[in-house]
Amino acid sequence: MASRFEHMPPRLAKLPVDERGYPVPYFVEWIDGKPDFRVMNQQHLVAAIRFSRCWICGEKLGRFKAFVIGPMCCINRISSEPPSHHECARFAVEACPFLTRPMAKRNTRGMPEEAWTAGIMLDRNPGVTCIWTTLACRWFRDNGGVLFRIGEPERLQFFREGREATREEVDHSIATGVHQLDDLAKTEGTKAIVQLENYKRRFREILDGILPLPPPKEASDAARAS
Repeated sequence: MASRFEHMPPRLAKLPVDERGYPVPYFVEWIDGKPDFRVMNQQHLVAAIRFSRCWICGEKLGRFKAFVIGPMCCINRISSEPPSHHECARFAVEACPFLTRPMAKRNTRGMPEEAWTAGIMLDRNPGVTCIWTTLACRWFRDNGGVLFRIGEPERLQFFREGREATREEVDHSIATGVHQLDDLAKTEGTKAIVQLENYKRRFREILDGILPLPPPKEASDAARAS
């Protein structure tokens, strides 16, 4: 079946498509002949780490690594997924149903028992997604799996509903989710609390440098409504 997307990066145009016409990313596991977008292909995870492959298209990465993450991951600089090409990441934030619909929830019905990720999954749709492009990242083991420590940003872009997000929308997403990080830090003790405060301060400094302008009034009203 042909893809439903006319303007797609050439790397992604090579991917198979599902019955809806959506390209099936490299990371997706196929179960009984059908792609399950909720399940990570563990063999491809290993290959992405070992051979520096894009998590979305599966081809070789260059110097720049683009992580598709929510604002909470921007604060602690941890991702449960490997990086991608920037153009692949950009397509994902503009086309993925979960990322482009802020009210969408993760579908866990019928989830295979072996489907899991390292770290702690925050059970919410942040509404805003960031493409964090960096030159550096490293993986480490956690909870029987792997996580990725993200390096200093070379470029940050924030999106909501498939378009670039306003500063107010970014701030709203942070304000409605940061308590989850605070609660986790409290369970780990004083050192974790202090470390989190340092992470939050650093991220705020970065934000103030790249998103200094107030949003248009109509966008502000939309952000408050969400």
